Amino acid sequence: MTRLWYLIGLLLIVSGLVHLGVLVLDGGPWDGPVSWRKPFTFGVSFGLSVLSLTWVSQFIRLRRRNVLLGVFAAASVVEVALISVQAWRGVPSHFNMSTDVDSLIARTLAAGGFTLIAVAIFMTVGAFRPSHPNTGKSPSADLGGTPTTGLIGPSTGLSGSPTTDHTGPSTDLGGSSITNLTSPSTVPSGSPIARLAGSPSMRLAVQAGFGTFLAAMAFGGIMIARGVFEAITGSQQLAYTVAGSLKPAHAILMHGVLLLPALAWLLSRTHPSEQTRLRVVRLAIWTYITVSAIVSALALFDITIVSPSTASVLCAGAISGLAIGALTLGTLLRPQPHNPHTSGDEGT
Repeated sequence: MTRLWYLIGLLLIVSGLVHLGVLVLDGGPWDGPVSWRKPFTFGVSFGLSVLSLTWVSQFIRLRRRNVLLGVFAAASVVEVALISVQAWRGVPSHFNMSTDVDSLIARTLAAGGFTLIAVAIFMTVGAFRPSHPNTGKSPSADLGGTPTTGLIGPSTGLSGSPTTDHTGPSTDLGGSSITNLTSPSTVPSGSPIARLAGSPSMRLAVQAGFGTFLAAMAFGGIMIARGVFEAITGSQQLAYTVAGSLKPAHAILMHGVLLLPALAWLLSRTHPSEQTRLRVVRLAIWTYITVSAIVSALALFDITIVSPSTASVLCAGAISGLAIGALTLGTLLRPQPHNPHTSGDEGT
């Protein structure tokens, strides 16, 4: 099933890029509720999200992984399809209650948005699950690595002391044979993805990534709720204004779930010291949180330098671009040989 989710993600990206071409050739406004920008940005963003969750979910213990990914992928396809249909019809997609058909589409988009939020919640809980219900061991211990204690704990916290890791660097992006971490028996302890999933740096990156992804979903939920309320009460134009103002906050947090694990994976191929990898991941997380907080505060207080639509594209493009760059660089570089003498506490 993993290949199916990857295929769906790629097709959504292609759909977005096709509509970018339509925008270039046909012209029309960039901002506003009726624009070729919408099927472009939604197609690319949803496609990247499907690809990201498919890859990153391999590093966590997740019950019914394929069910959750299937629901997320299906909801993403429905969202992009309906937005594209409305763009071709030349009418707004979200918060459009002008006709029965438009109202049905708008309500379906809202329901789809909350479905995506529900999936994000389940996956985030899985990323932070401290132990396997049957074994009582931490997921990382089951996978062959050193047990960890979460985002702010003595072993993997953003400010705690690093944990010694005796696993080697990963050699691939996940491996074709490992697609589901639903039980210890499905993951050979010596596989590359098991070693990487067990490392404190990757576990921390995944947890932080899902945390920021859930924050993006929360901003999305607020946008939907505010917009629907204004549309139902008869202020459709105000619905676009109040919902659109939070676009940059939603966008900058959307793709951290890919960026942070991609960085951890790159580090696993370029530096044998888990302590150093953990320090770099912590620094990246705090930097990302700080920048995201600034952008979100500006959005909440409606302080703009460029339009919210432009700001959201710039934010999402920068974060996803860095993530893709890290994955590309890691693919081109040869993994560094593992040295057990450098994976412990250096300088102690």
